[in-house]
Amino acid sequence: MTEQHADLVILGGGSGGYACALRAAELGRSVVLIEKDELGGTCLHRGCIPTKALLHVAEVADHARHGAGIGVRSELTGIDMAAVNAYKDAVVGRLHKGLQGLVASRKITLVEGRGTVVGPRTVEVGGDRHTGTHLVLATGSYPKTVPGLDVAGRVITSDQALSLDRVPDRAVVLGGGVIGVEFASVWASFGTEVTIVEALPRLVPNEDAFISTALERAFRKRRITARTGARFAGVRQTGHGVTVTLESGEELDADLLLVAVGRGPSTTGHGFAEAGVAMERGFVTVDERLRTSVEGVYAVGDIVAGLQLAHRGFAHGIFVAEHIAGLDPQPLVETEIPRVTYSDPEIASVGLTEEQAKQRHGEVQTITYDLGGNGRSQILQTAGAVKLVKAGPKGTPGPVVGVHMVGARVGELVGEAQLIVNWEAHADDVAPLIHAHPTQNEALGEAHLALAGKPLHTHG
Repeated sequence: MTEQHADLVILGGGSGGYACALRAAELGRSVVLIEKDELGGTCLHRGCIPTKALLHVAEVADHARHGAGIGVRSELTGIDMAAVNAYKDAVVGRLHKGLQGLVASRKITLVEGRGTVVGPRTVEVGGDRHTGTHLVLATGSYPKTVPGLDVAGRVITSDQALSLDRVPDRAVVLGGGVIGVEFASVWASFGTEVTIVEALPRLVPNEDAFISTALERAFRKRRITARTGARFAGVRQTGHGVTVTLESGEELDADLLLVAVGRGPSTTGHGFAEAGVAMERGFVTVDERLRTSVEGVYAVGDIVAGLQLAHRGFAHGIFVAEHIAGLDPQPLVETEIPRVTYSDPEIASVGLTEEQAKQRHGEVQTITYDLGGNGRSQILQTAGAVKLVKAGPKGTPGPVVGVHMVGARVGELVGEAQLIVNWEAHADDVAPLIHAHPTQNEALGEAHLALAGKPLHTHG
């Protein structure tokens, strides 16, 4: 057995772990980074990057399918899944190689293997022990399933969905959250007949209700069926597919069932509880500075309850590295983290929903700018809108506390939306800013002009 000491020992090389490692090394700290699988974690290998590669393929497929409508003589004759997977894997491979180079260039010690916490700030990997002045837990998350439902054969999670060798003719997606609607969107573009089953009353239930309504309308036009308020009862597999039964007694036949009911924290089997790390519902409990119940031990990313987003993990990792280095960074505020769903149409939001804003601020004012008035949106042939939520009643000054957008490429607008919400901007602060024409970004400017009481391309 060998023993090694470092300023930071980080258990998990996903978004939160490697971001912490890179920033800590940049600040002159010695770092041991432990990863049991592949550097980059879920986001790079089984999440953000490969799913968005599939969504890009879906967009190209739709362009080919609808090219004749704008004078391009194109048609979609099929999807070559072998070529699609090769493209996806090449994107992941290039990013993985680049990340490996970054870690090596910062002189971070990368340890491959499953790590277990065996003492105060000590992790054992394959018989070797690594002790840090500080220990950072960053073990990520896993695809959840329904109790009693076995994932096997034609019942799959997002992990298996990323490597299918053919396009299913029919698919049932269990779960109408981010993962579910993104895969539904991909498969519909590939030609699959898709049905989403969601127990709650609307799709993407964590978003503003306006977003759900717009998405469901767009999905109907794309012939994606959404069974909202419908509870899953069971599934049986046959030699040719699956039959999904709902509590209502309705049965849905398909080639496969995708279980997309969210992700759970990967906190079991790593020795957390044995080391005295407090947890609740499987998540590690932390204070606002991401400190756990054990002195010198921090937790970042998906194992901390809240939004399970890669960029939240990055921010957590950077925060912890800077906190340890004594830089006194500002704690993260969950509602100020931007959120994007890359379906067609895209969804992007930051801040409070209208309902949340009413709970926090009492009376609020909202403005919705329809993309029908946006030139670039008409060129892109997209429908959607930008909704602003302002604290305080109409006619009174107040900051914009929520921005909610739906439409093609609106994910690219969330950067400015984040600045508006996080800097507590008023409509009068944003309205004078010049937004280039014709762009999707103009829609944000138009919405703030309307909120400031001086609409331009909208009816007052």
